[in-house]
Amino acid sequence: MTETLHFTAGDGARIAYRLDGPEGRPVLVLSNSIATTLHMWDGQVPELAGPFRVLRYDFRGHGSSNAPAGAYSLDRLGRDVLELLDYLGIARVHFLGLSLGGYVGQWLGIHAPERIERLILSNTSPHLGPASYFDEQIRNVLTASDLSATADMFMRNWFPVSILAGRKETVAPFHAAILAMSPQGLAGCFAAVRDADLRRPISLITAPTLVIGGVDDKVTLASHSEEIAAAIPGAELLLLPGVHLLNVERPAEFMEAVTRFLQAG
Repeated sequence: MTETLHFTAGDGARIAYRLDGPEGRPVLVLSNSIATTLHMWDGQVPELAGPFRVLRYDFRGHGSSNAPAGAYSLDRLGRDVLELLDYLGIARVHFLGLSLGGYVGQWLGIHAPERIERLILSNTSPHLGPASYFDEQIRNVLTASDLSATADMFMRNWFPVSILAGRKETVAPFHAAILAMSPQGLAGCFAAVRDADLRRPISLITAPTLVIGGVDDKVTLASHSEEIAAAIPGAELLLLPGVHLLNVERPAEFMEAVTRFLQAG
């Protein structure tokens, strides 16, 4: 794995990123879930960083990126990606986003279609509500003495009971990453999800799109994946038996679908 580098976004925030794989290959951007870091993809990078030049990054407020004060917007999260691509001199990419990363993928497909070659939207939604739920989560993370309760909530939402009970080596790094996270950064991204509503504009997406959902996802429901696939012209839909972090829970099936789709173009 390569080292973590940084660039400065337009508003002054420093954003962490990594590049893996040979220069000259098509670039694949991996964008992760809220409350995770770019290490969410560690299990996939060795396989992907042969056919692709893999670009990962930490959302603002997460991992090694800065955590500016205040609510973040999906527009700002999307511009962070565009500014990173501009900084690296990359004109066009494949994009795989999971959960919040899938929101960013939808935003890019709508607002920067010239930058997206093929688009994969995994375990995501065009809109989550009610707003009061996210307001409560924001209050919780900003007022709690630590993020242990929030970490426990995410573990239950992300993984099936079988993994929570047995595969501690799988779950522990995710739990630890949340405990080390900036409460302000997490609250900022909660606000971005709260305020996003892409249900109408996603029909404007023209990039070839694969939508992946988890049959047992408790947050971004399988019905949300079905809704996205129905709205985007020509989109493919794949529902896997699993919960939310399918790249971790179902890595073989997930990777087979991703590589098949990306190499079909």
